[in-house]
Amino acid sequence: MILVQLTGLSGAGKSTIANMTADKLSKANIPVEVIDGDVYRNSVINKGLGFTAEDRQTNLERLFFIGTILLKHNVVVIIAAINPFEELRMKFASTSEKVKTVWIKCGMDTLLKRDTKGLYKKALLPDESKEKIGNFTGISSPYENPVNPDLIIETDSQSEKESVEKLFQFILSGIDKNK
Repeated sequence: MILVQLTGLSGAGKSTIANMTADKLSKANIPVEVIDGDVYRNSVINKGLGFTAEDRQTNLERLFFIGTILLKHNVVVIIAAINPFEELRMKFASTSEKVKTVWIKCGMDTLLKRDTKGLYKKALLPDESKEKIGNFTGISSPYENPVNPDLIIETDSQSEKESVEKLFQFILSGIDKNK
């Protein structure tokens, strides 16, 4: 099996691609679990964590730990979380040849146009605004682009269907290599 850590900025398509790919894998009778950073952040597992670099790292380490347990039970794991830290992504990848990094890459212009959750709008508000989101990755908090990801999916130039198919095929080839 394989554990895929999707990384990319908010709104790049990580959750959408992860869930659609998981559906395809399930239909092919391949056991799969999506660990969505947004979902887990609101769960008891990561309750009380904020958005400092330390809290973000703790959040990601917990998600990865859960993923490794599932991987031991022959489940394909897709972690959909921003994970802005290259060092942490590399640390995870170094634990096993079954751990892969996929960059869901999308340009800031497209992200600002999409802004499906209205988060970029709030992150770009003046500092004195009560609605401003601080520590927003890619705006007021850094995102380190992956140096050598195993796969890049560019959602500002590929369709949703193409992106999902690309990840699906990548996972299938990873499963075959790890048998």
